[in-house]
Amino acid sequence: MPTGSQTLRPIRPADDAAMAAVIRAVMPEFGACGPGFALTDPEVDHLSRAYAAPGSAYFVLERDGRVVGGGGVALLAGGEAGVCELRKMYFLPEARGSGQGRAMLDLCLETARRLGYRRCYLETLTGMHAAMRLYERAGFKQLCAPLGATGHFGCDRWYARDL
Repeated sequence: MPTGSQTLRPIRPADDAAMAAVIRAVMPEFGACGPGFALTDPEVDHLSRAYAAPGSAYFVLERDGRVVGGGGVALLAGGEAGVCELRKMYFLPEARGSGQGRAMLDLCLETARRLGYRRCYLETLTGMHAAMRLYERAGFKQLCAPLGATGHFGCDRWYARDL
């Protein structure tokens, strides 16, 4: 169990570089490099701006003054009305296994409800076993095919749940 101060809070512009570094460190661990993965999304370097749009929110996990993870929600691109996507939820290895992933997921789902969404969708990748267990424990059901038009054709696992 980690020691020190941990806080889940909304992202700020000063967090952008740190969160981009988290994403760029974590995704290659799982082979999620190159086209078709969130790593190549233009918003990675400007998350605070991207998630300032209406219907969006992004949060970071700060431990002892350092950003060690994050996650957010936004409208599912190309999806049905009322469906959001859980986006860019990644944690450095030092932040995993502490219960903060579930806390972040719960915060994102509650925020999605508050924003008026009725369903949440997410994409992940074979090999991200801990993440898939987390999603399944939180009520997400695996889908046979992707929803929307995220551009993340490298992802091969899709989940959704009603809010």
